[in-house]
Amino acid sequence: MWPQIQIWARELGLSQIGVTGIDLTSAEPGLQAWLAAGFHGSMAYMQSHGMKRARPAELQPGTVSVITARMDYLPRDTSPDWLARETARSIQPGEAVVSLYARGRDYHKVLRSRLQKLQDRIAEAIGPFGHRVFTDSAPVLEAELATRSGLGWRGKHTLVLSREAGSMFFLGELFVDFALPETPAVSAHCGQCSACMDLCPTQAIVGPYRLDARRCISYLTIEHAGPIDETLRPLIGNRIYGCDDCQLACPWNKFAQVSPLPDWQPREGLVGSDIAHLLGWSEAEFLRRTEGSAIRRIGHARWVRNLALAAGNALASGRVSEDQRLSLQQALSAHVAHPDPVVQEQVVWSLAKF
Repeated sequence: MWPQIQIWARELGLSQIGVTGIDLTSAEPGLQAWLAAGFHGSMAYMQSHGMKRARPAELQPGTVSVITARMDYLPRDTSPDWLARETARSIQPGEAVVSLYARGRDYHKVLRSRLQKLQDRIAEAIGPFGHRVFTDSAPVLEAELATRSGLGWRGKHTLVLSREAGSMFFLGELFVDFALPETPAVSAHCGQCSACMDLCPTQAIVGPYRLDARRCISYLTIEHAGPIDETLRPLIGNRIYGCDDCQLACPWNKFAQVSPLPDWQPREGLVGSDIAHLLGWSEAEFLRRTEGSAIRRIGHARWVRNLALAAGNALASGRVSEDQRLSLQQALSAHVAHPDPVVQEQVVWSLAKF
């Protein structure tokens, strides 16, 4: 049965699948320590879910095996020098940088749909069975399940790494109520490398395999709703949604795979756009352009907050032209009376850099 499931998975655009059991008790101490340190920041749901993340059968009663999935997300037209090109974006202060994974369709929808279709094919073969599909959508220790099932190993930046695919991929799971043969874990290959830790702009990777989300740019620009700590603002640079720096620094990503799926093709406006231009998007335009995108969930106000911060950093950099400076000032000034006080404060902070 398993060889056939693997064939179906490939046909559905999944890059790799594996199987693991549901006993994750050995991961509980690490999860408890991470929560106790407060590294989850304002993500209160992490604390409220507690150890349920490490107990798949509590999340979905009857679960016996977990089918894990990897889906590569580099767009079809990715050039061979993509690592250098993406790394260079952070030194173009007037350009707004959106994390690679978020430039196309919402991965939650794409991967969940593919896993659901995989479940349908299995059900056609063996009859109805208990199941549940997840992709970053519930209290699931995704990286732990992925590493146990052989999709890769845990990198020092805490992301899953593969010798064949780097880390530029999404993870998803299909919980099932029948037993499948477990696929073996793979050995780790980070060695003495600390590139991800050394190059993290905010030093959010506080030790090997330990991430303080409160300092992570992805957390700050996506999950964090309030004002961003003023000491961290200059370090965020021109990143307006997520951050790829730890992945761009990783030597294994020279093996990252291009996806054949059209879903990850970048949307207009999300690559190479000026900060000032994106600040000009009304809420209606923001909603229209981010329909079906993961970006939409942060809402227009947080989008403006992030762009305003990036605009302030661009103004402070001394590396934008006079025309760009004026455009940034005008774009910021349009939001001085924004109804959200967090946005207002950020705009004032940024205008002070003019």
